[in-house]
Amino acid sequence: MVIGTFLLLVGAGVAAGLAGSMAGLASLFSYPALLAAGMPATAANVTNTVALTFSSLGSTAGSRPELTGQGPTVRRFALLAVLGGATGAGLLLLTPDGLFVRIVPFLVAAASLALLLQPMIKSTMVTASSHRTGPGVIAGIVAVSVYGGYFGAAAGVLMLALLLVALPVSLLQGNALKNVLLGLANGIAAVGFAVFGPVEWWAVLPLAAGLLVGGWTGPLLARRLPGSVLRIAIAVAGMVLAVRLGLQAF
Repeated sequence: MVIGTFLLLVGAGVAAGLAGSMAGLASLFSYPALLAAGMPATAANVTNTVALTFSSLGSTAGSRPELTGQGPTVRRFALLAVLGGATGAGLLLLTPDGLFVRIVPFLVAAASLALLLQPMIKSTMVTASSHRTGPGVIAGIVAVSVYGGYFGAAAGVLMLALLLVALPVSLLQGNALKNVLLGLANGIAAVGFAVFGPVEWWAVLPLAAGLLVGGWTGPLLARRLPGSVLRIAIAVAGMVLAVRLGLQAF
């Protein structure tokens, strides 16, 4: 691995860790960097998922103040996240690489749109339901975890909205819980990919190092910075990326 590729992956990892822990869109930085390093689409996605486990570790460590007293909530939803992540990983391994290349631009575009409309999504869901964990919320957590195991861009946006609906928690507390639950979904998917998937291990270390740093510092910055500018900037960049990937795929 040349030094330029190493630095690219470390830098993309830091940016992805920050974006993932603060805005739920880590893959919009890390996945394109892996493609730029010369990987096929499916190999890039499974390698990205394995590396993202380090972002989850970092963001969870950085969110300890917000996780205080949240142990029962984590235990309530942990199994759902694990089952969903495992299902998503299985679906990805069954998806032909050529088909996945054509699906990704739509996933990225949908993820970017979800991030752009994040305030509206939260407002609509909170209006429709006032803090209850009924079957709809439980099914939503499973569905988001499946998506997280399959690809995952903007899974954090959707998970955060669900948690704010289901639980009487603050934004920072919900964000911390989101990081833990999606970390579980990513973690079980990563185990499956490590055993059955085409993981490019040479790329995991530099990307994971950047993700660990970005994931740990993201919650610290989230306590101090307004997120609206970051959210819009990442969403616009994601739309541009979706168009680029679409042109390459079709």
